[in-house]
Amino acid sequence: MNDFKITDFNEVELVQYFLDNLIIRATGGSFENDEYSQIRLKLINNNTIKHLLPYWISQARTIDQFWLIIKAKFSTYLERREYLWNEFNQLLDFLELNKITPIYSTIVFDISTIHELWQKAIERIESDPEGAITISRTLIESTLKHILDGQAIKYNDNTDLSELYKEVAKSLNLAPEQHQEGVFKQILGGANGIISGLGSLRNKLGDAHGKGSNFVRPKSRHSELAVNLSGSMAIFLFKTYLEKK
Repeated sequence: MNDFKITDFNEVELVQYFLDNLIIRATGGSFENDEYSQIRLKLINNNTIKHLLPYWISQARTIDQFWLIIKAKFSTYLERREYLWNEFNQLLDFLELNKITPIYSTIVFDISTIHELWQKAIERIESDPEGAITISRTLIESTLKHILDGQAIKYNDNTDLSELYKEVAKSLNLAPEQHQEGVFKQILGGANGIISGLGSLRNKLGDAHGKGSNFVRPKSRHSELAVNLSGSMAIFLFKTYLEKK
């Protein structure tokens, strides 16, 4: 479209427009290279979301390079559509959740917000177990970062989930080494393991990354476990933070 202006779109709209046009190009249509290049640069220079972009975005600097990648990867239009939907699913989930509740700001983030996001994950358990696992991980990450923001504790946006939890646990007196009683050390050590496990489960069974030929699709019971653990942990951590605050 000749009147394309990148400033006319918010983040969700821009990513959806980009995805829609990639699918059009992947299924025999056209996508202007100028538009592709503008959007690509906008996305890869956004430090908040660039780690959620498909890995091949950095390689495909032009729409023709994208075409060569997708054509070599899949022979049918259906495969290409499904692949692209999956590649952008986590990014769109993140942006939609962020639009509802600005994760990296001080605008309202409370227990009702956690329940709302938790419910979104629950609704996907049966129909989209991979997406439910990914949202579960995002819920925990959002909660941890909000708690750190609320205490003016600095962190890197790309910090591993387990490292974020260690900072939060230390600030809330939830680290095992801060307690002498054996049962508390055991429970709090288990909490640390749950957070680390959720991050690993997302990487292994979620839809955050492209999958190889040996990929095993998660069942609903896997996603139900991740969703329930993440929701319970998010509420526990946030209530502990509120009590301290």
